[in-house]
Amino acid sequence: MNPSLQLLLVLWISFEVSFTSRLTANLVFLILAIIVLLFHHLRFRQWLWLICGPFLPALALFVTIVAYSPGHDLHFGLVLVSRIYLYVMAGATVTFTTTPLKLAQSLEQTAHLPAKFAYGTLSAVNLLPKIKQEVTQIKAAALMRGVTLHLWSPTLYFKAILVAINWSDQLAQAIESHGFVEGHPRTAAHPITVHWYDWVLLTSGIIILQVLLIAFP
Repeated sequence: MNPSLQLLLVLWISFEVSFTSRLTANLVFLILAIIVLLFHHLRFRQWLWLICGPFLPALALFVTIVAYSPGHDLHFGLVLVSRIYLYVMAGATVTFTTTPLKLAQSLEQTAHLPAKFAYGTLSAVNLLPKIKQEVTQIKAAALMRGVTLHLWSPTLYFKAILVAINWSDQLAQAIESHGFVEGHPRTAAHPITVHWYDWVLLTSGIIILQVLLIAFP
């Protein structure tokens, strides 16, 4: 499916289920998301993160609603649990089925977002491993001076921000040196097309959601 339309469908579903309490709709789309992920053959560790990651927040909400709320509403507790897992699984259908580069290209070509926004976001995503490495180096340099920097240390984040500002200037110069000019027309080395079945999947998903939200109690 086209990455932009896929992202639009996931956001649409997530937005609507946030303001409704339809357990049936949550479970149906949760199962569909799991089926999509099964076809992409995720590794065991990825499944473990998807299942165990939201478990504690979901359990906390369920216990709070069922055991401590005035109505002890079991149905609403199950709705919140299924909603959390739906958010995670639906988001995973985007993050695990497409690459950041393809998503950025699709947002530029299909959604017609400004190229500086699409590729600026892509650059930030690609810098995350380097930022993690830089934070490790900052902590190691502080240890050599006898100073221990923790995750809550303001000095650690201040130094990381300074490094990021320096990287932003270098990144802007690198983009311009490769011929990027803001506001000028651009050609696509890898065109992202929208097929007829992309629209069918998008329309079908929205229609099924409306039917589940309206027809089922």
